[in-house]
Amino acid sequence: MKSDKTVIEVSALINASIEEVWSRWTTPDDILRWNNASDDWHTTKAENDLRTGGHFLSRMEAKDGSFAFDFAGIYDLVLEHKYIEYTIADGRKVTVTFETEGRTTKITELFEAEDFHTAEQQFEGWQAILDNFKSYVLSRV
Repeated sequence: MKSDKTVIEVSALINASIEEVWSRWTTPDDILRWNNASDDWHTTKAENDLRTGGHFLSRMEAKDGSFAFDFAGIYDLVLEHKYIEYTIADGRKVTVTFETEGRTTKITELFEAEDFHTAEQQFEGWQAILDNFKSYVLSRV
């Protein structure tokens, strides 16, 4: 990803097949179950039109009702079981790469940082969500 903005990388190695990982990453019912950085947040709505040009939306809410936001955007490129590139509604770019060796799958996300939170806070938040995804997948295989 070439960008003038700060680009942050998070990754996880998951002991599951690429098919399983891809399905859990992209299915709205699954997204509702893993898409949070901490136990005091949850995703209450997930929509996913997984195709180049398709739209996605995850409604993320604090469980105490104090804050909520939509994480939404458009897919710029989708290569099944390999790669997802999208633009978030605020214009930032994200790439997600899926690499496999046997029954192990590595997910690497690169995302352009926003200006409100520090790079470290953004890394920690995105990595926490990815770690939660990994735990969710491992609990299902």
